[in-house]
Amino acid sequence: MQRTRRTPLSDPDTSHQAGDAPPEPTEPADSLSAGSPSSPDAAEGDAVPTDSESTPVRRRSWKLMVLFGAVGLLILFLDQLTKALALAHLTPGEPVNVIGSFLKFNLIRNSGAAFSLGSDYTPYISAIQITVALGVAYLSRKLGSIGWAVAFGLLFGGAVGNIIDRIFREPSPFHGHVIDFLQTPHWAIFNIADMAVTSAAVLLVIQTLRGVRLDGTKELKK
Repeated sequence: MQRTRRTPLSDPDTSHQAGDAPPEPTEPADSLSAGSPSSPDAAEGDAVPTDSESTPVRRRSWKLMVLFGAVGLLILFLDQLTKALALAHLTPGEPVNVIGSFLKFNLIRNSGAAFSLGSDYTPYISAIQITVALGVAYLSRKLGSIGWAVAFGLLFGGAVGNIIDRIFREPSPFHGHVIDFLQTPHWAIFNIADMAVTSAAVLLVIQTLRGVRLDGTKELKK
């Protein structure tokens, strides 16, 4: 009986004839250039961050802004609370020893800046403090470092704490006297807001010396 010769099924890997160019390998679509090639935001050679890359950055930024706001509000609350207690329980000109002669409660109303300087320029001092507070709030959108967030919170809370005194306390708006009540040897009488501003300045200097920028990046030493 004559056998019929069966022709094997075509192998997809060998289906092309000899001499034909092999099919070009396909590459996955580049997710960085998924948009329109003519988009102005996707210039040639520029990397466009994907959602998976930008989302953690946005989350971190929001967390740092929350930290900035929480520190600022805490300082503002403590400042106004302690000033209210000082006004309620202390008498000007009658200091109270707290830790011997190292720390006293000594109530004064300060019309100027530190060390009662510039008492004739209270409106200008108020304008400077308001400008600082607004500038800090604006720059807080770019926070990328915990140290900068805490420093900005201290600076904002301290500035606003004294601004409230300047605007709402006697004798008149923008001429109001700041309530100071903490006294240490060889130093001006101060308050919680002043402590916060000074701490912020120290922390900002430390961050700068460490080479940490506002956005959290670090300067490379040459």
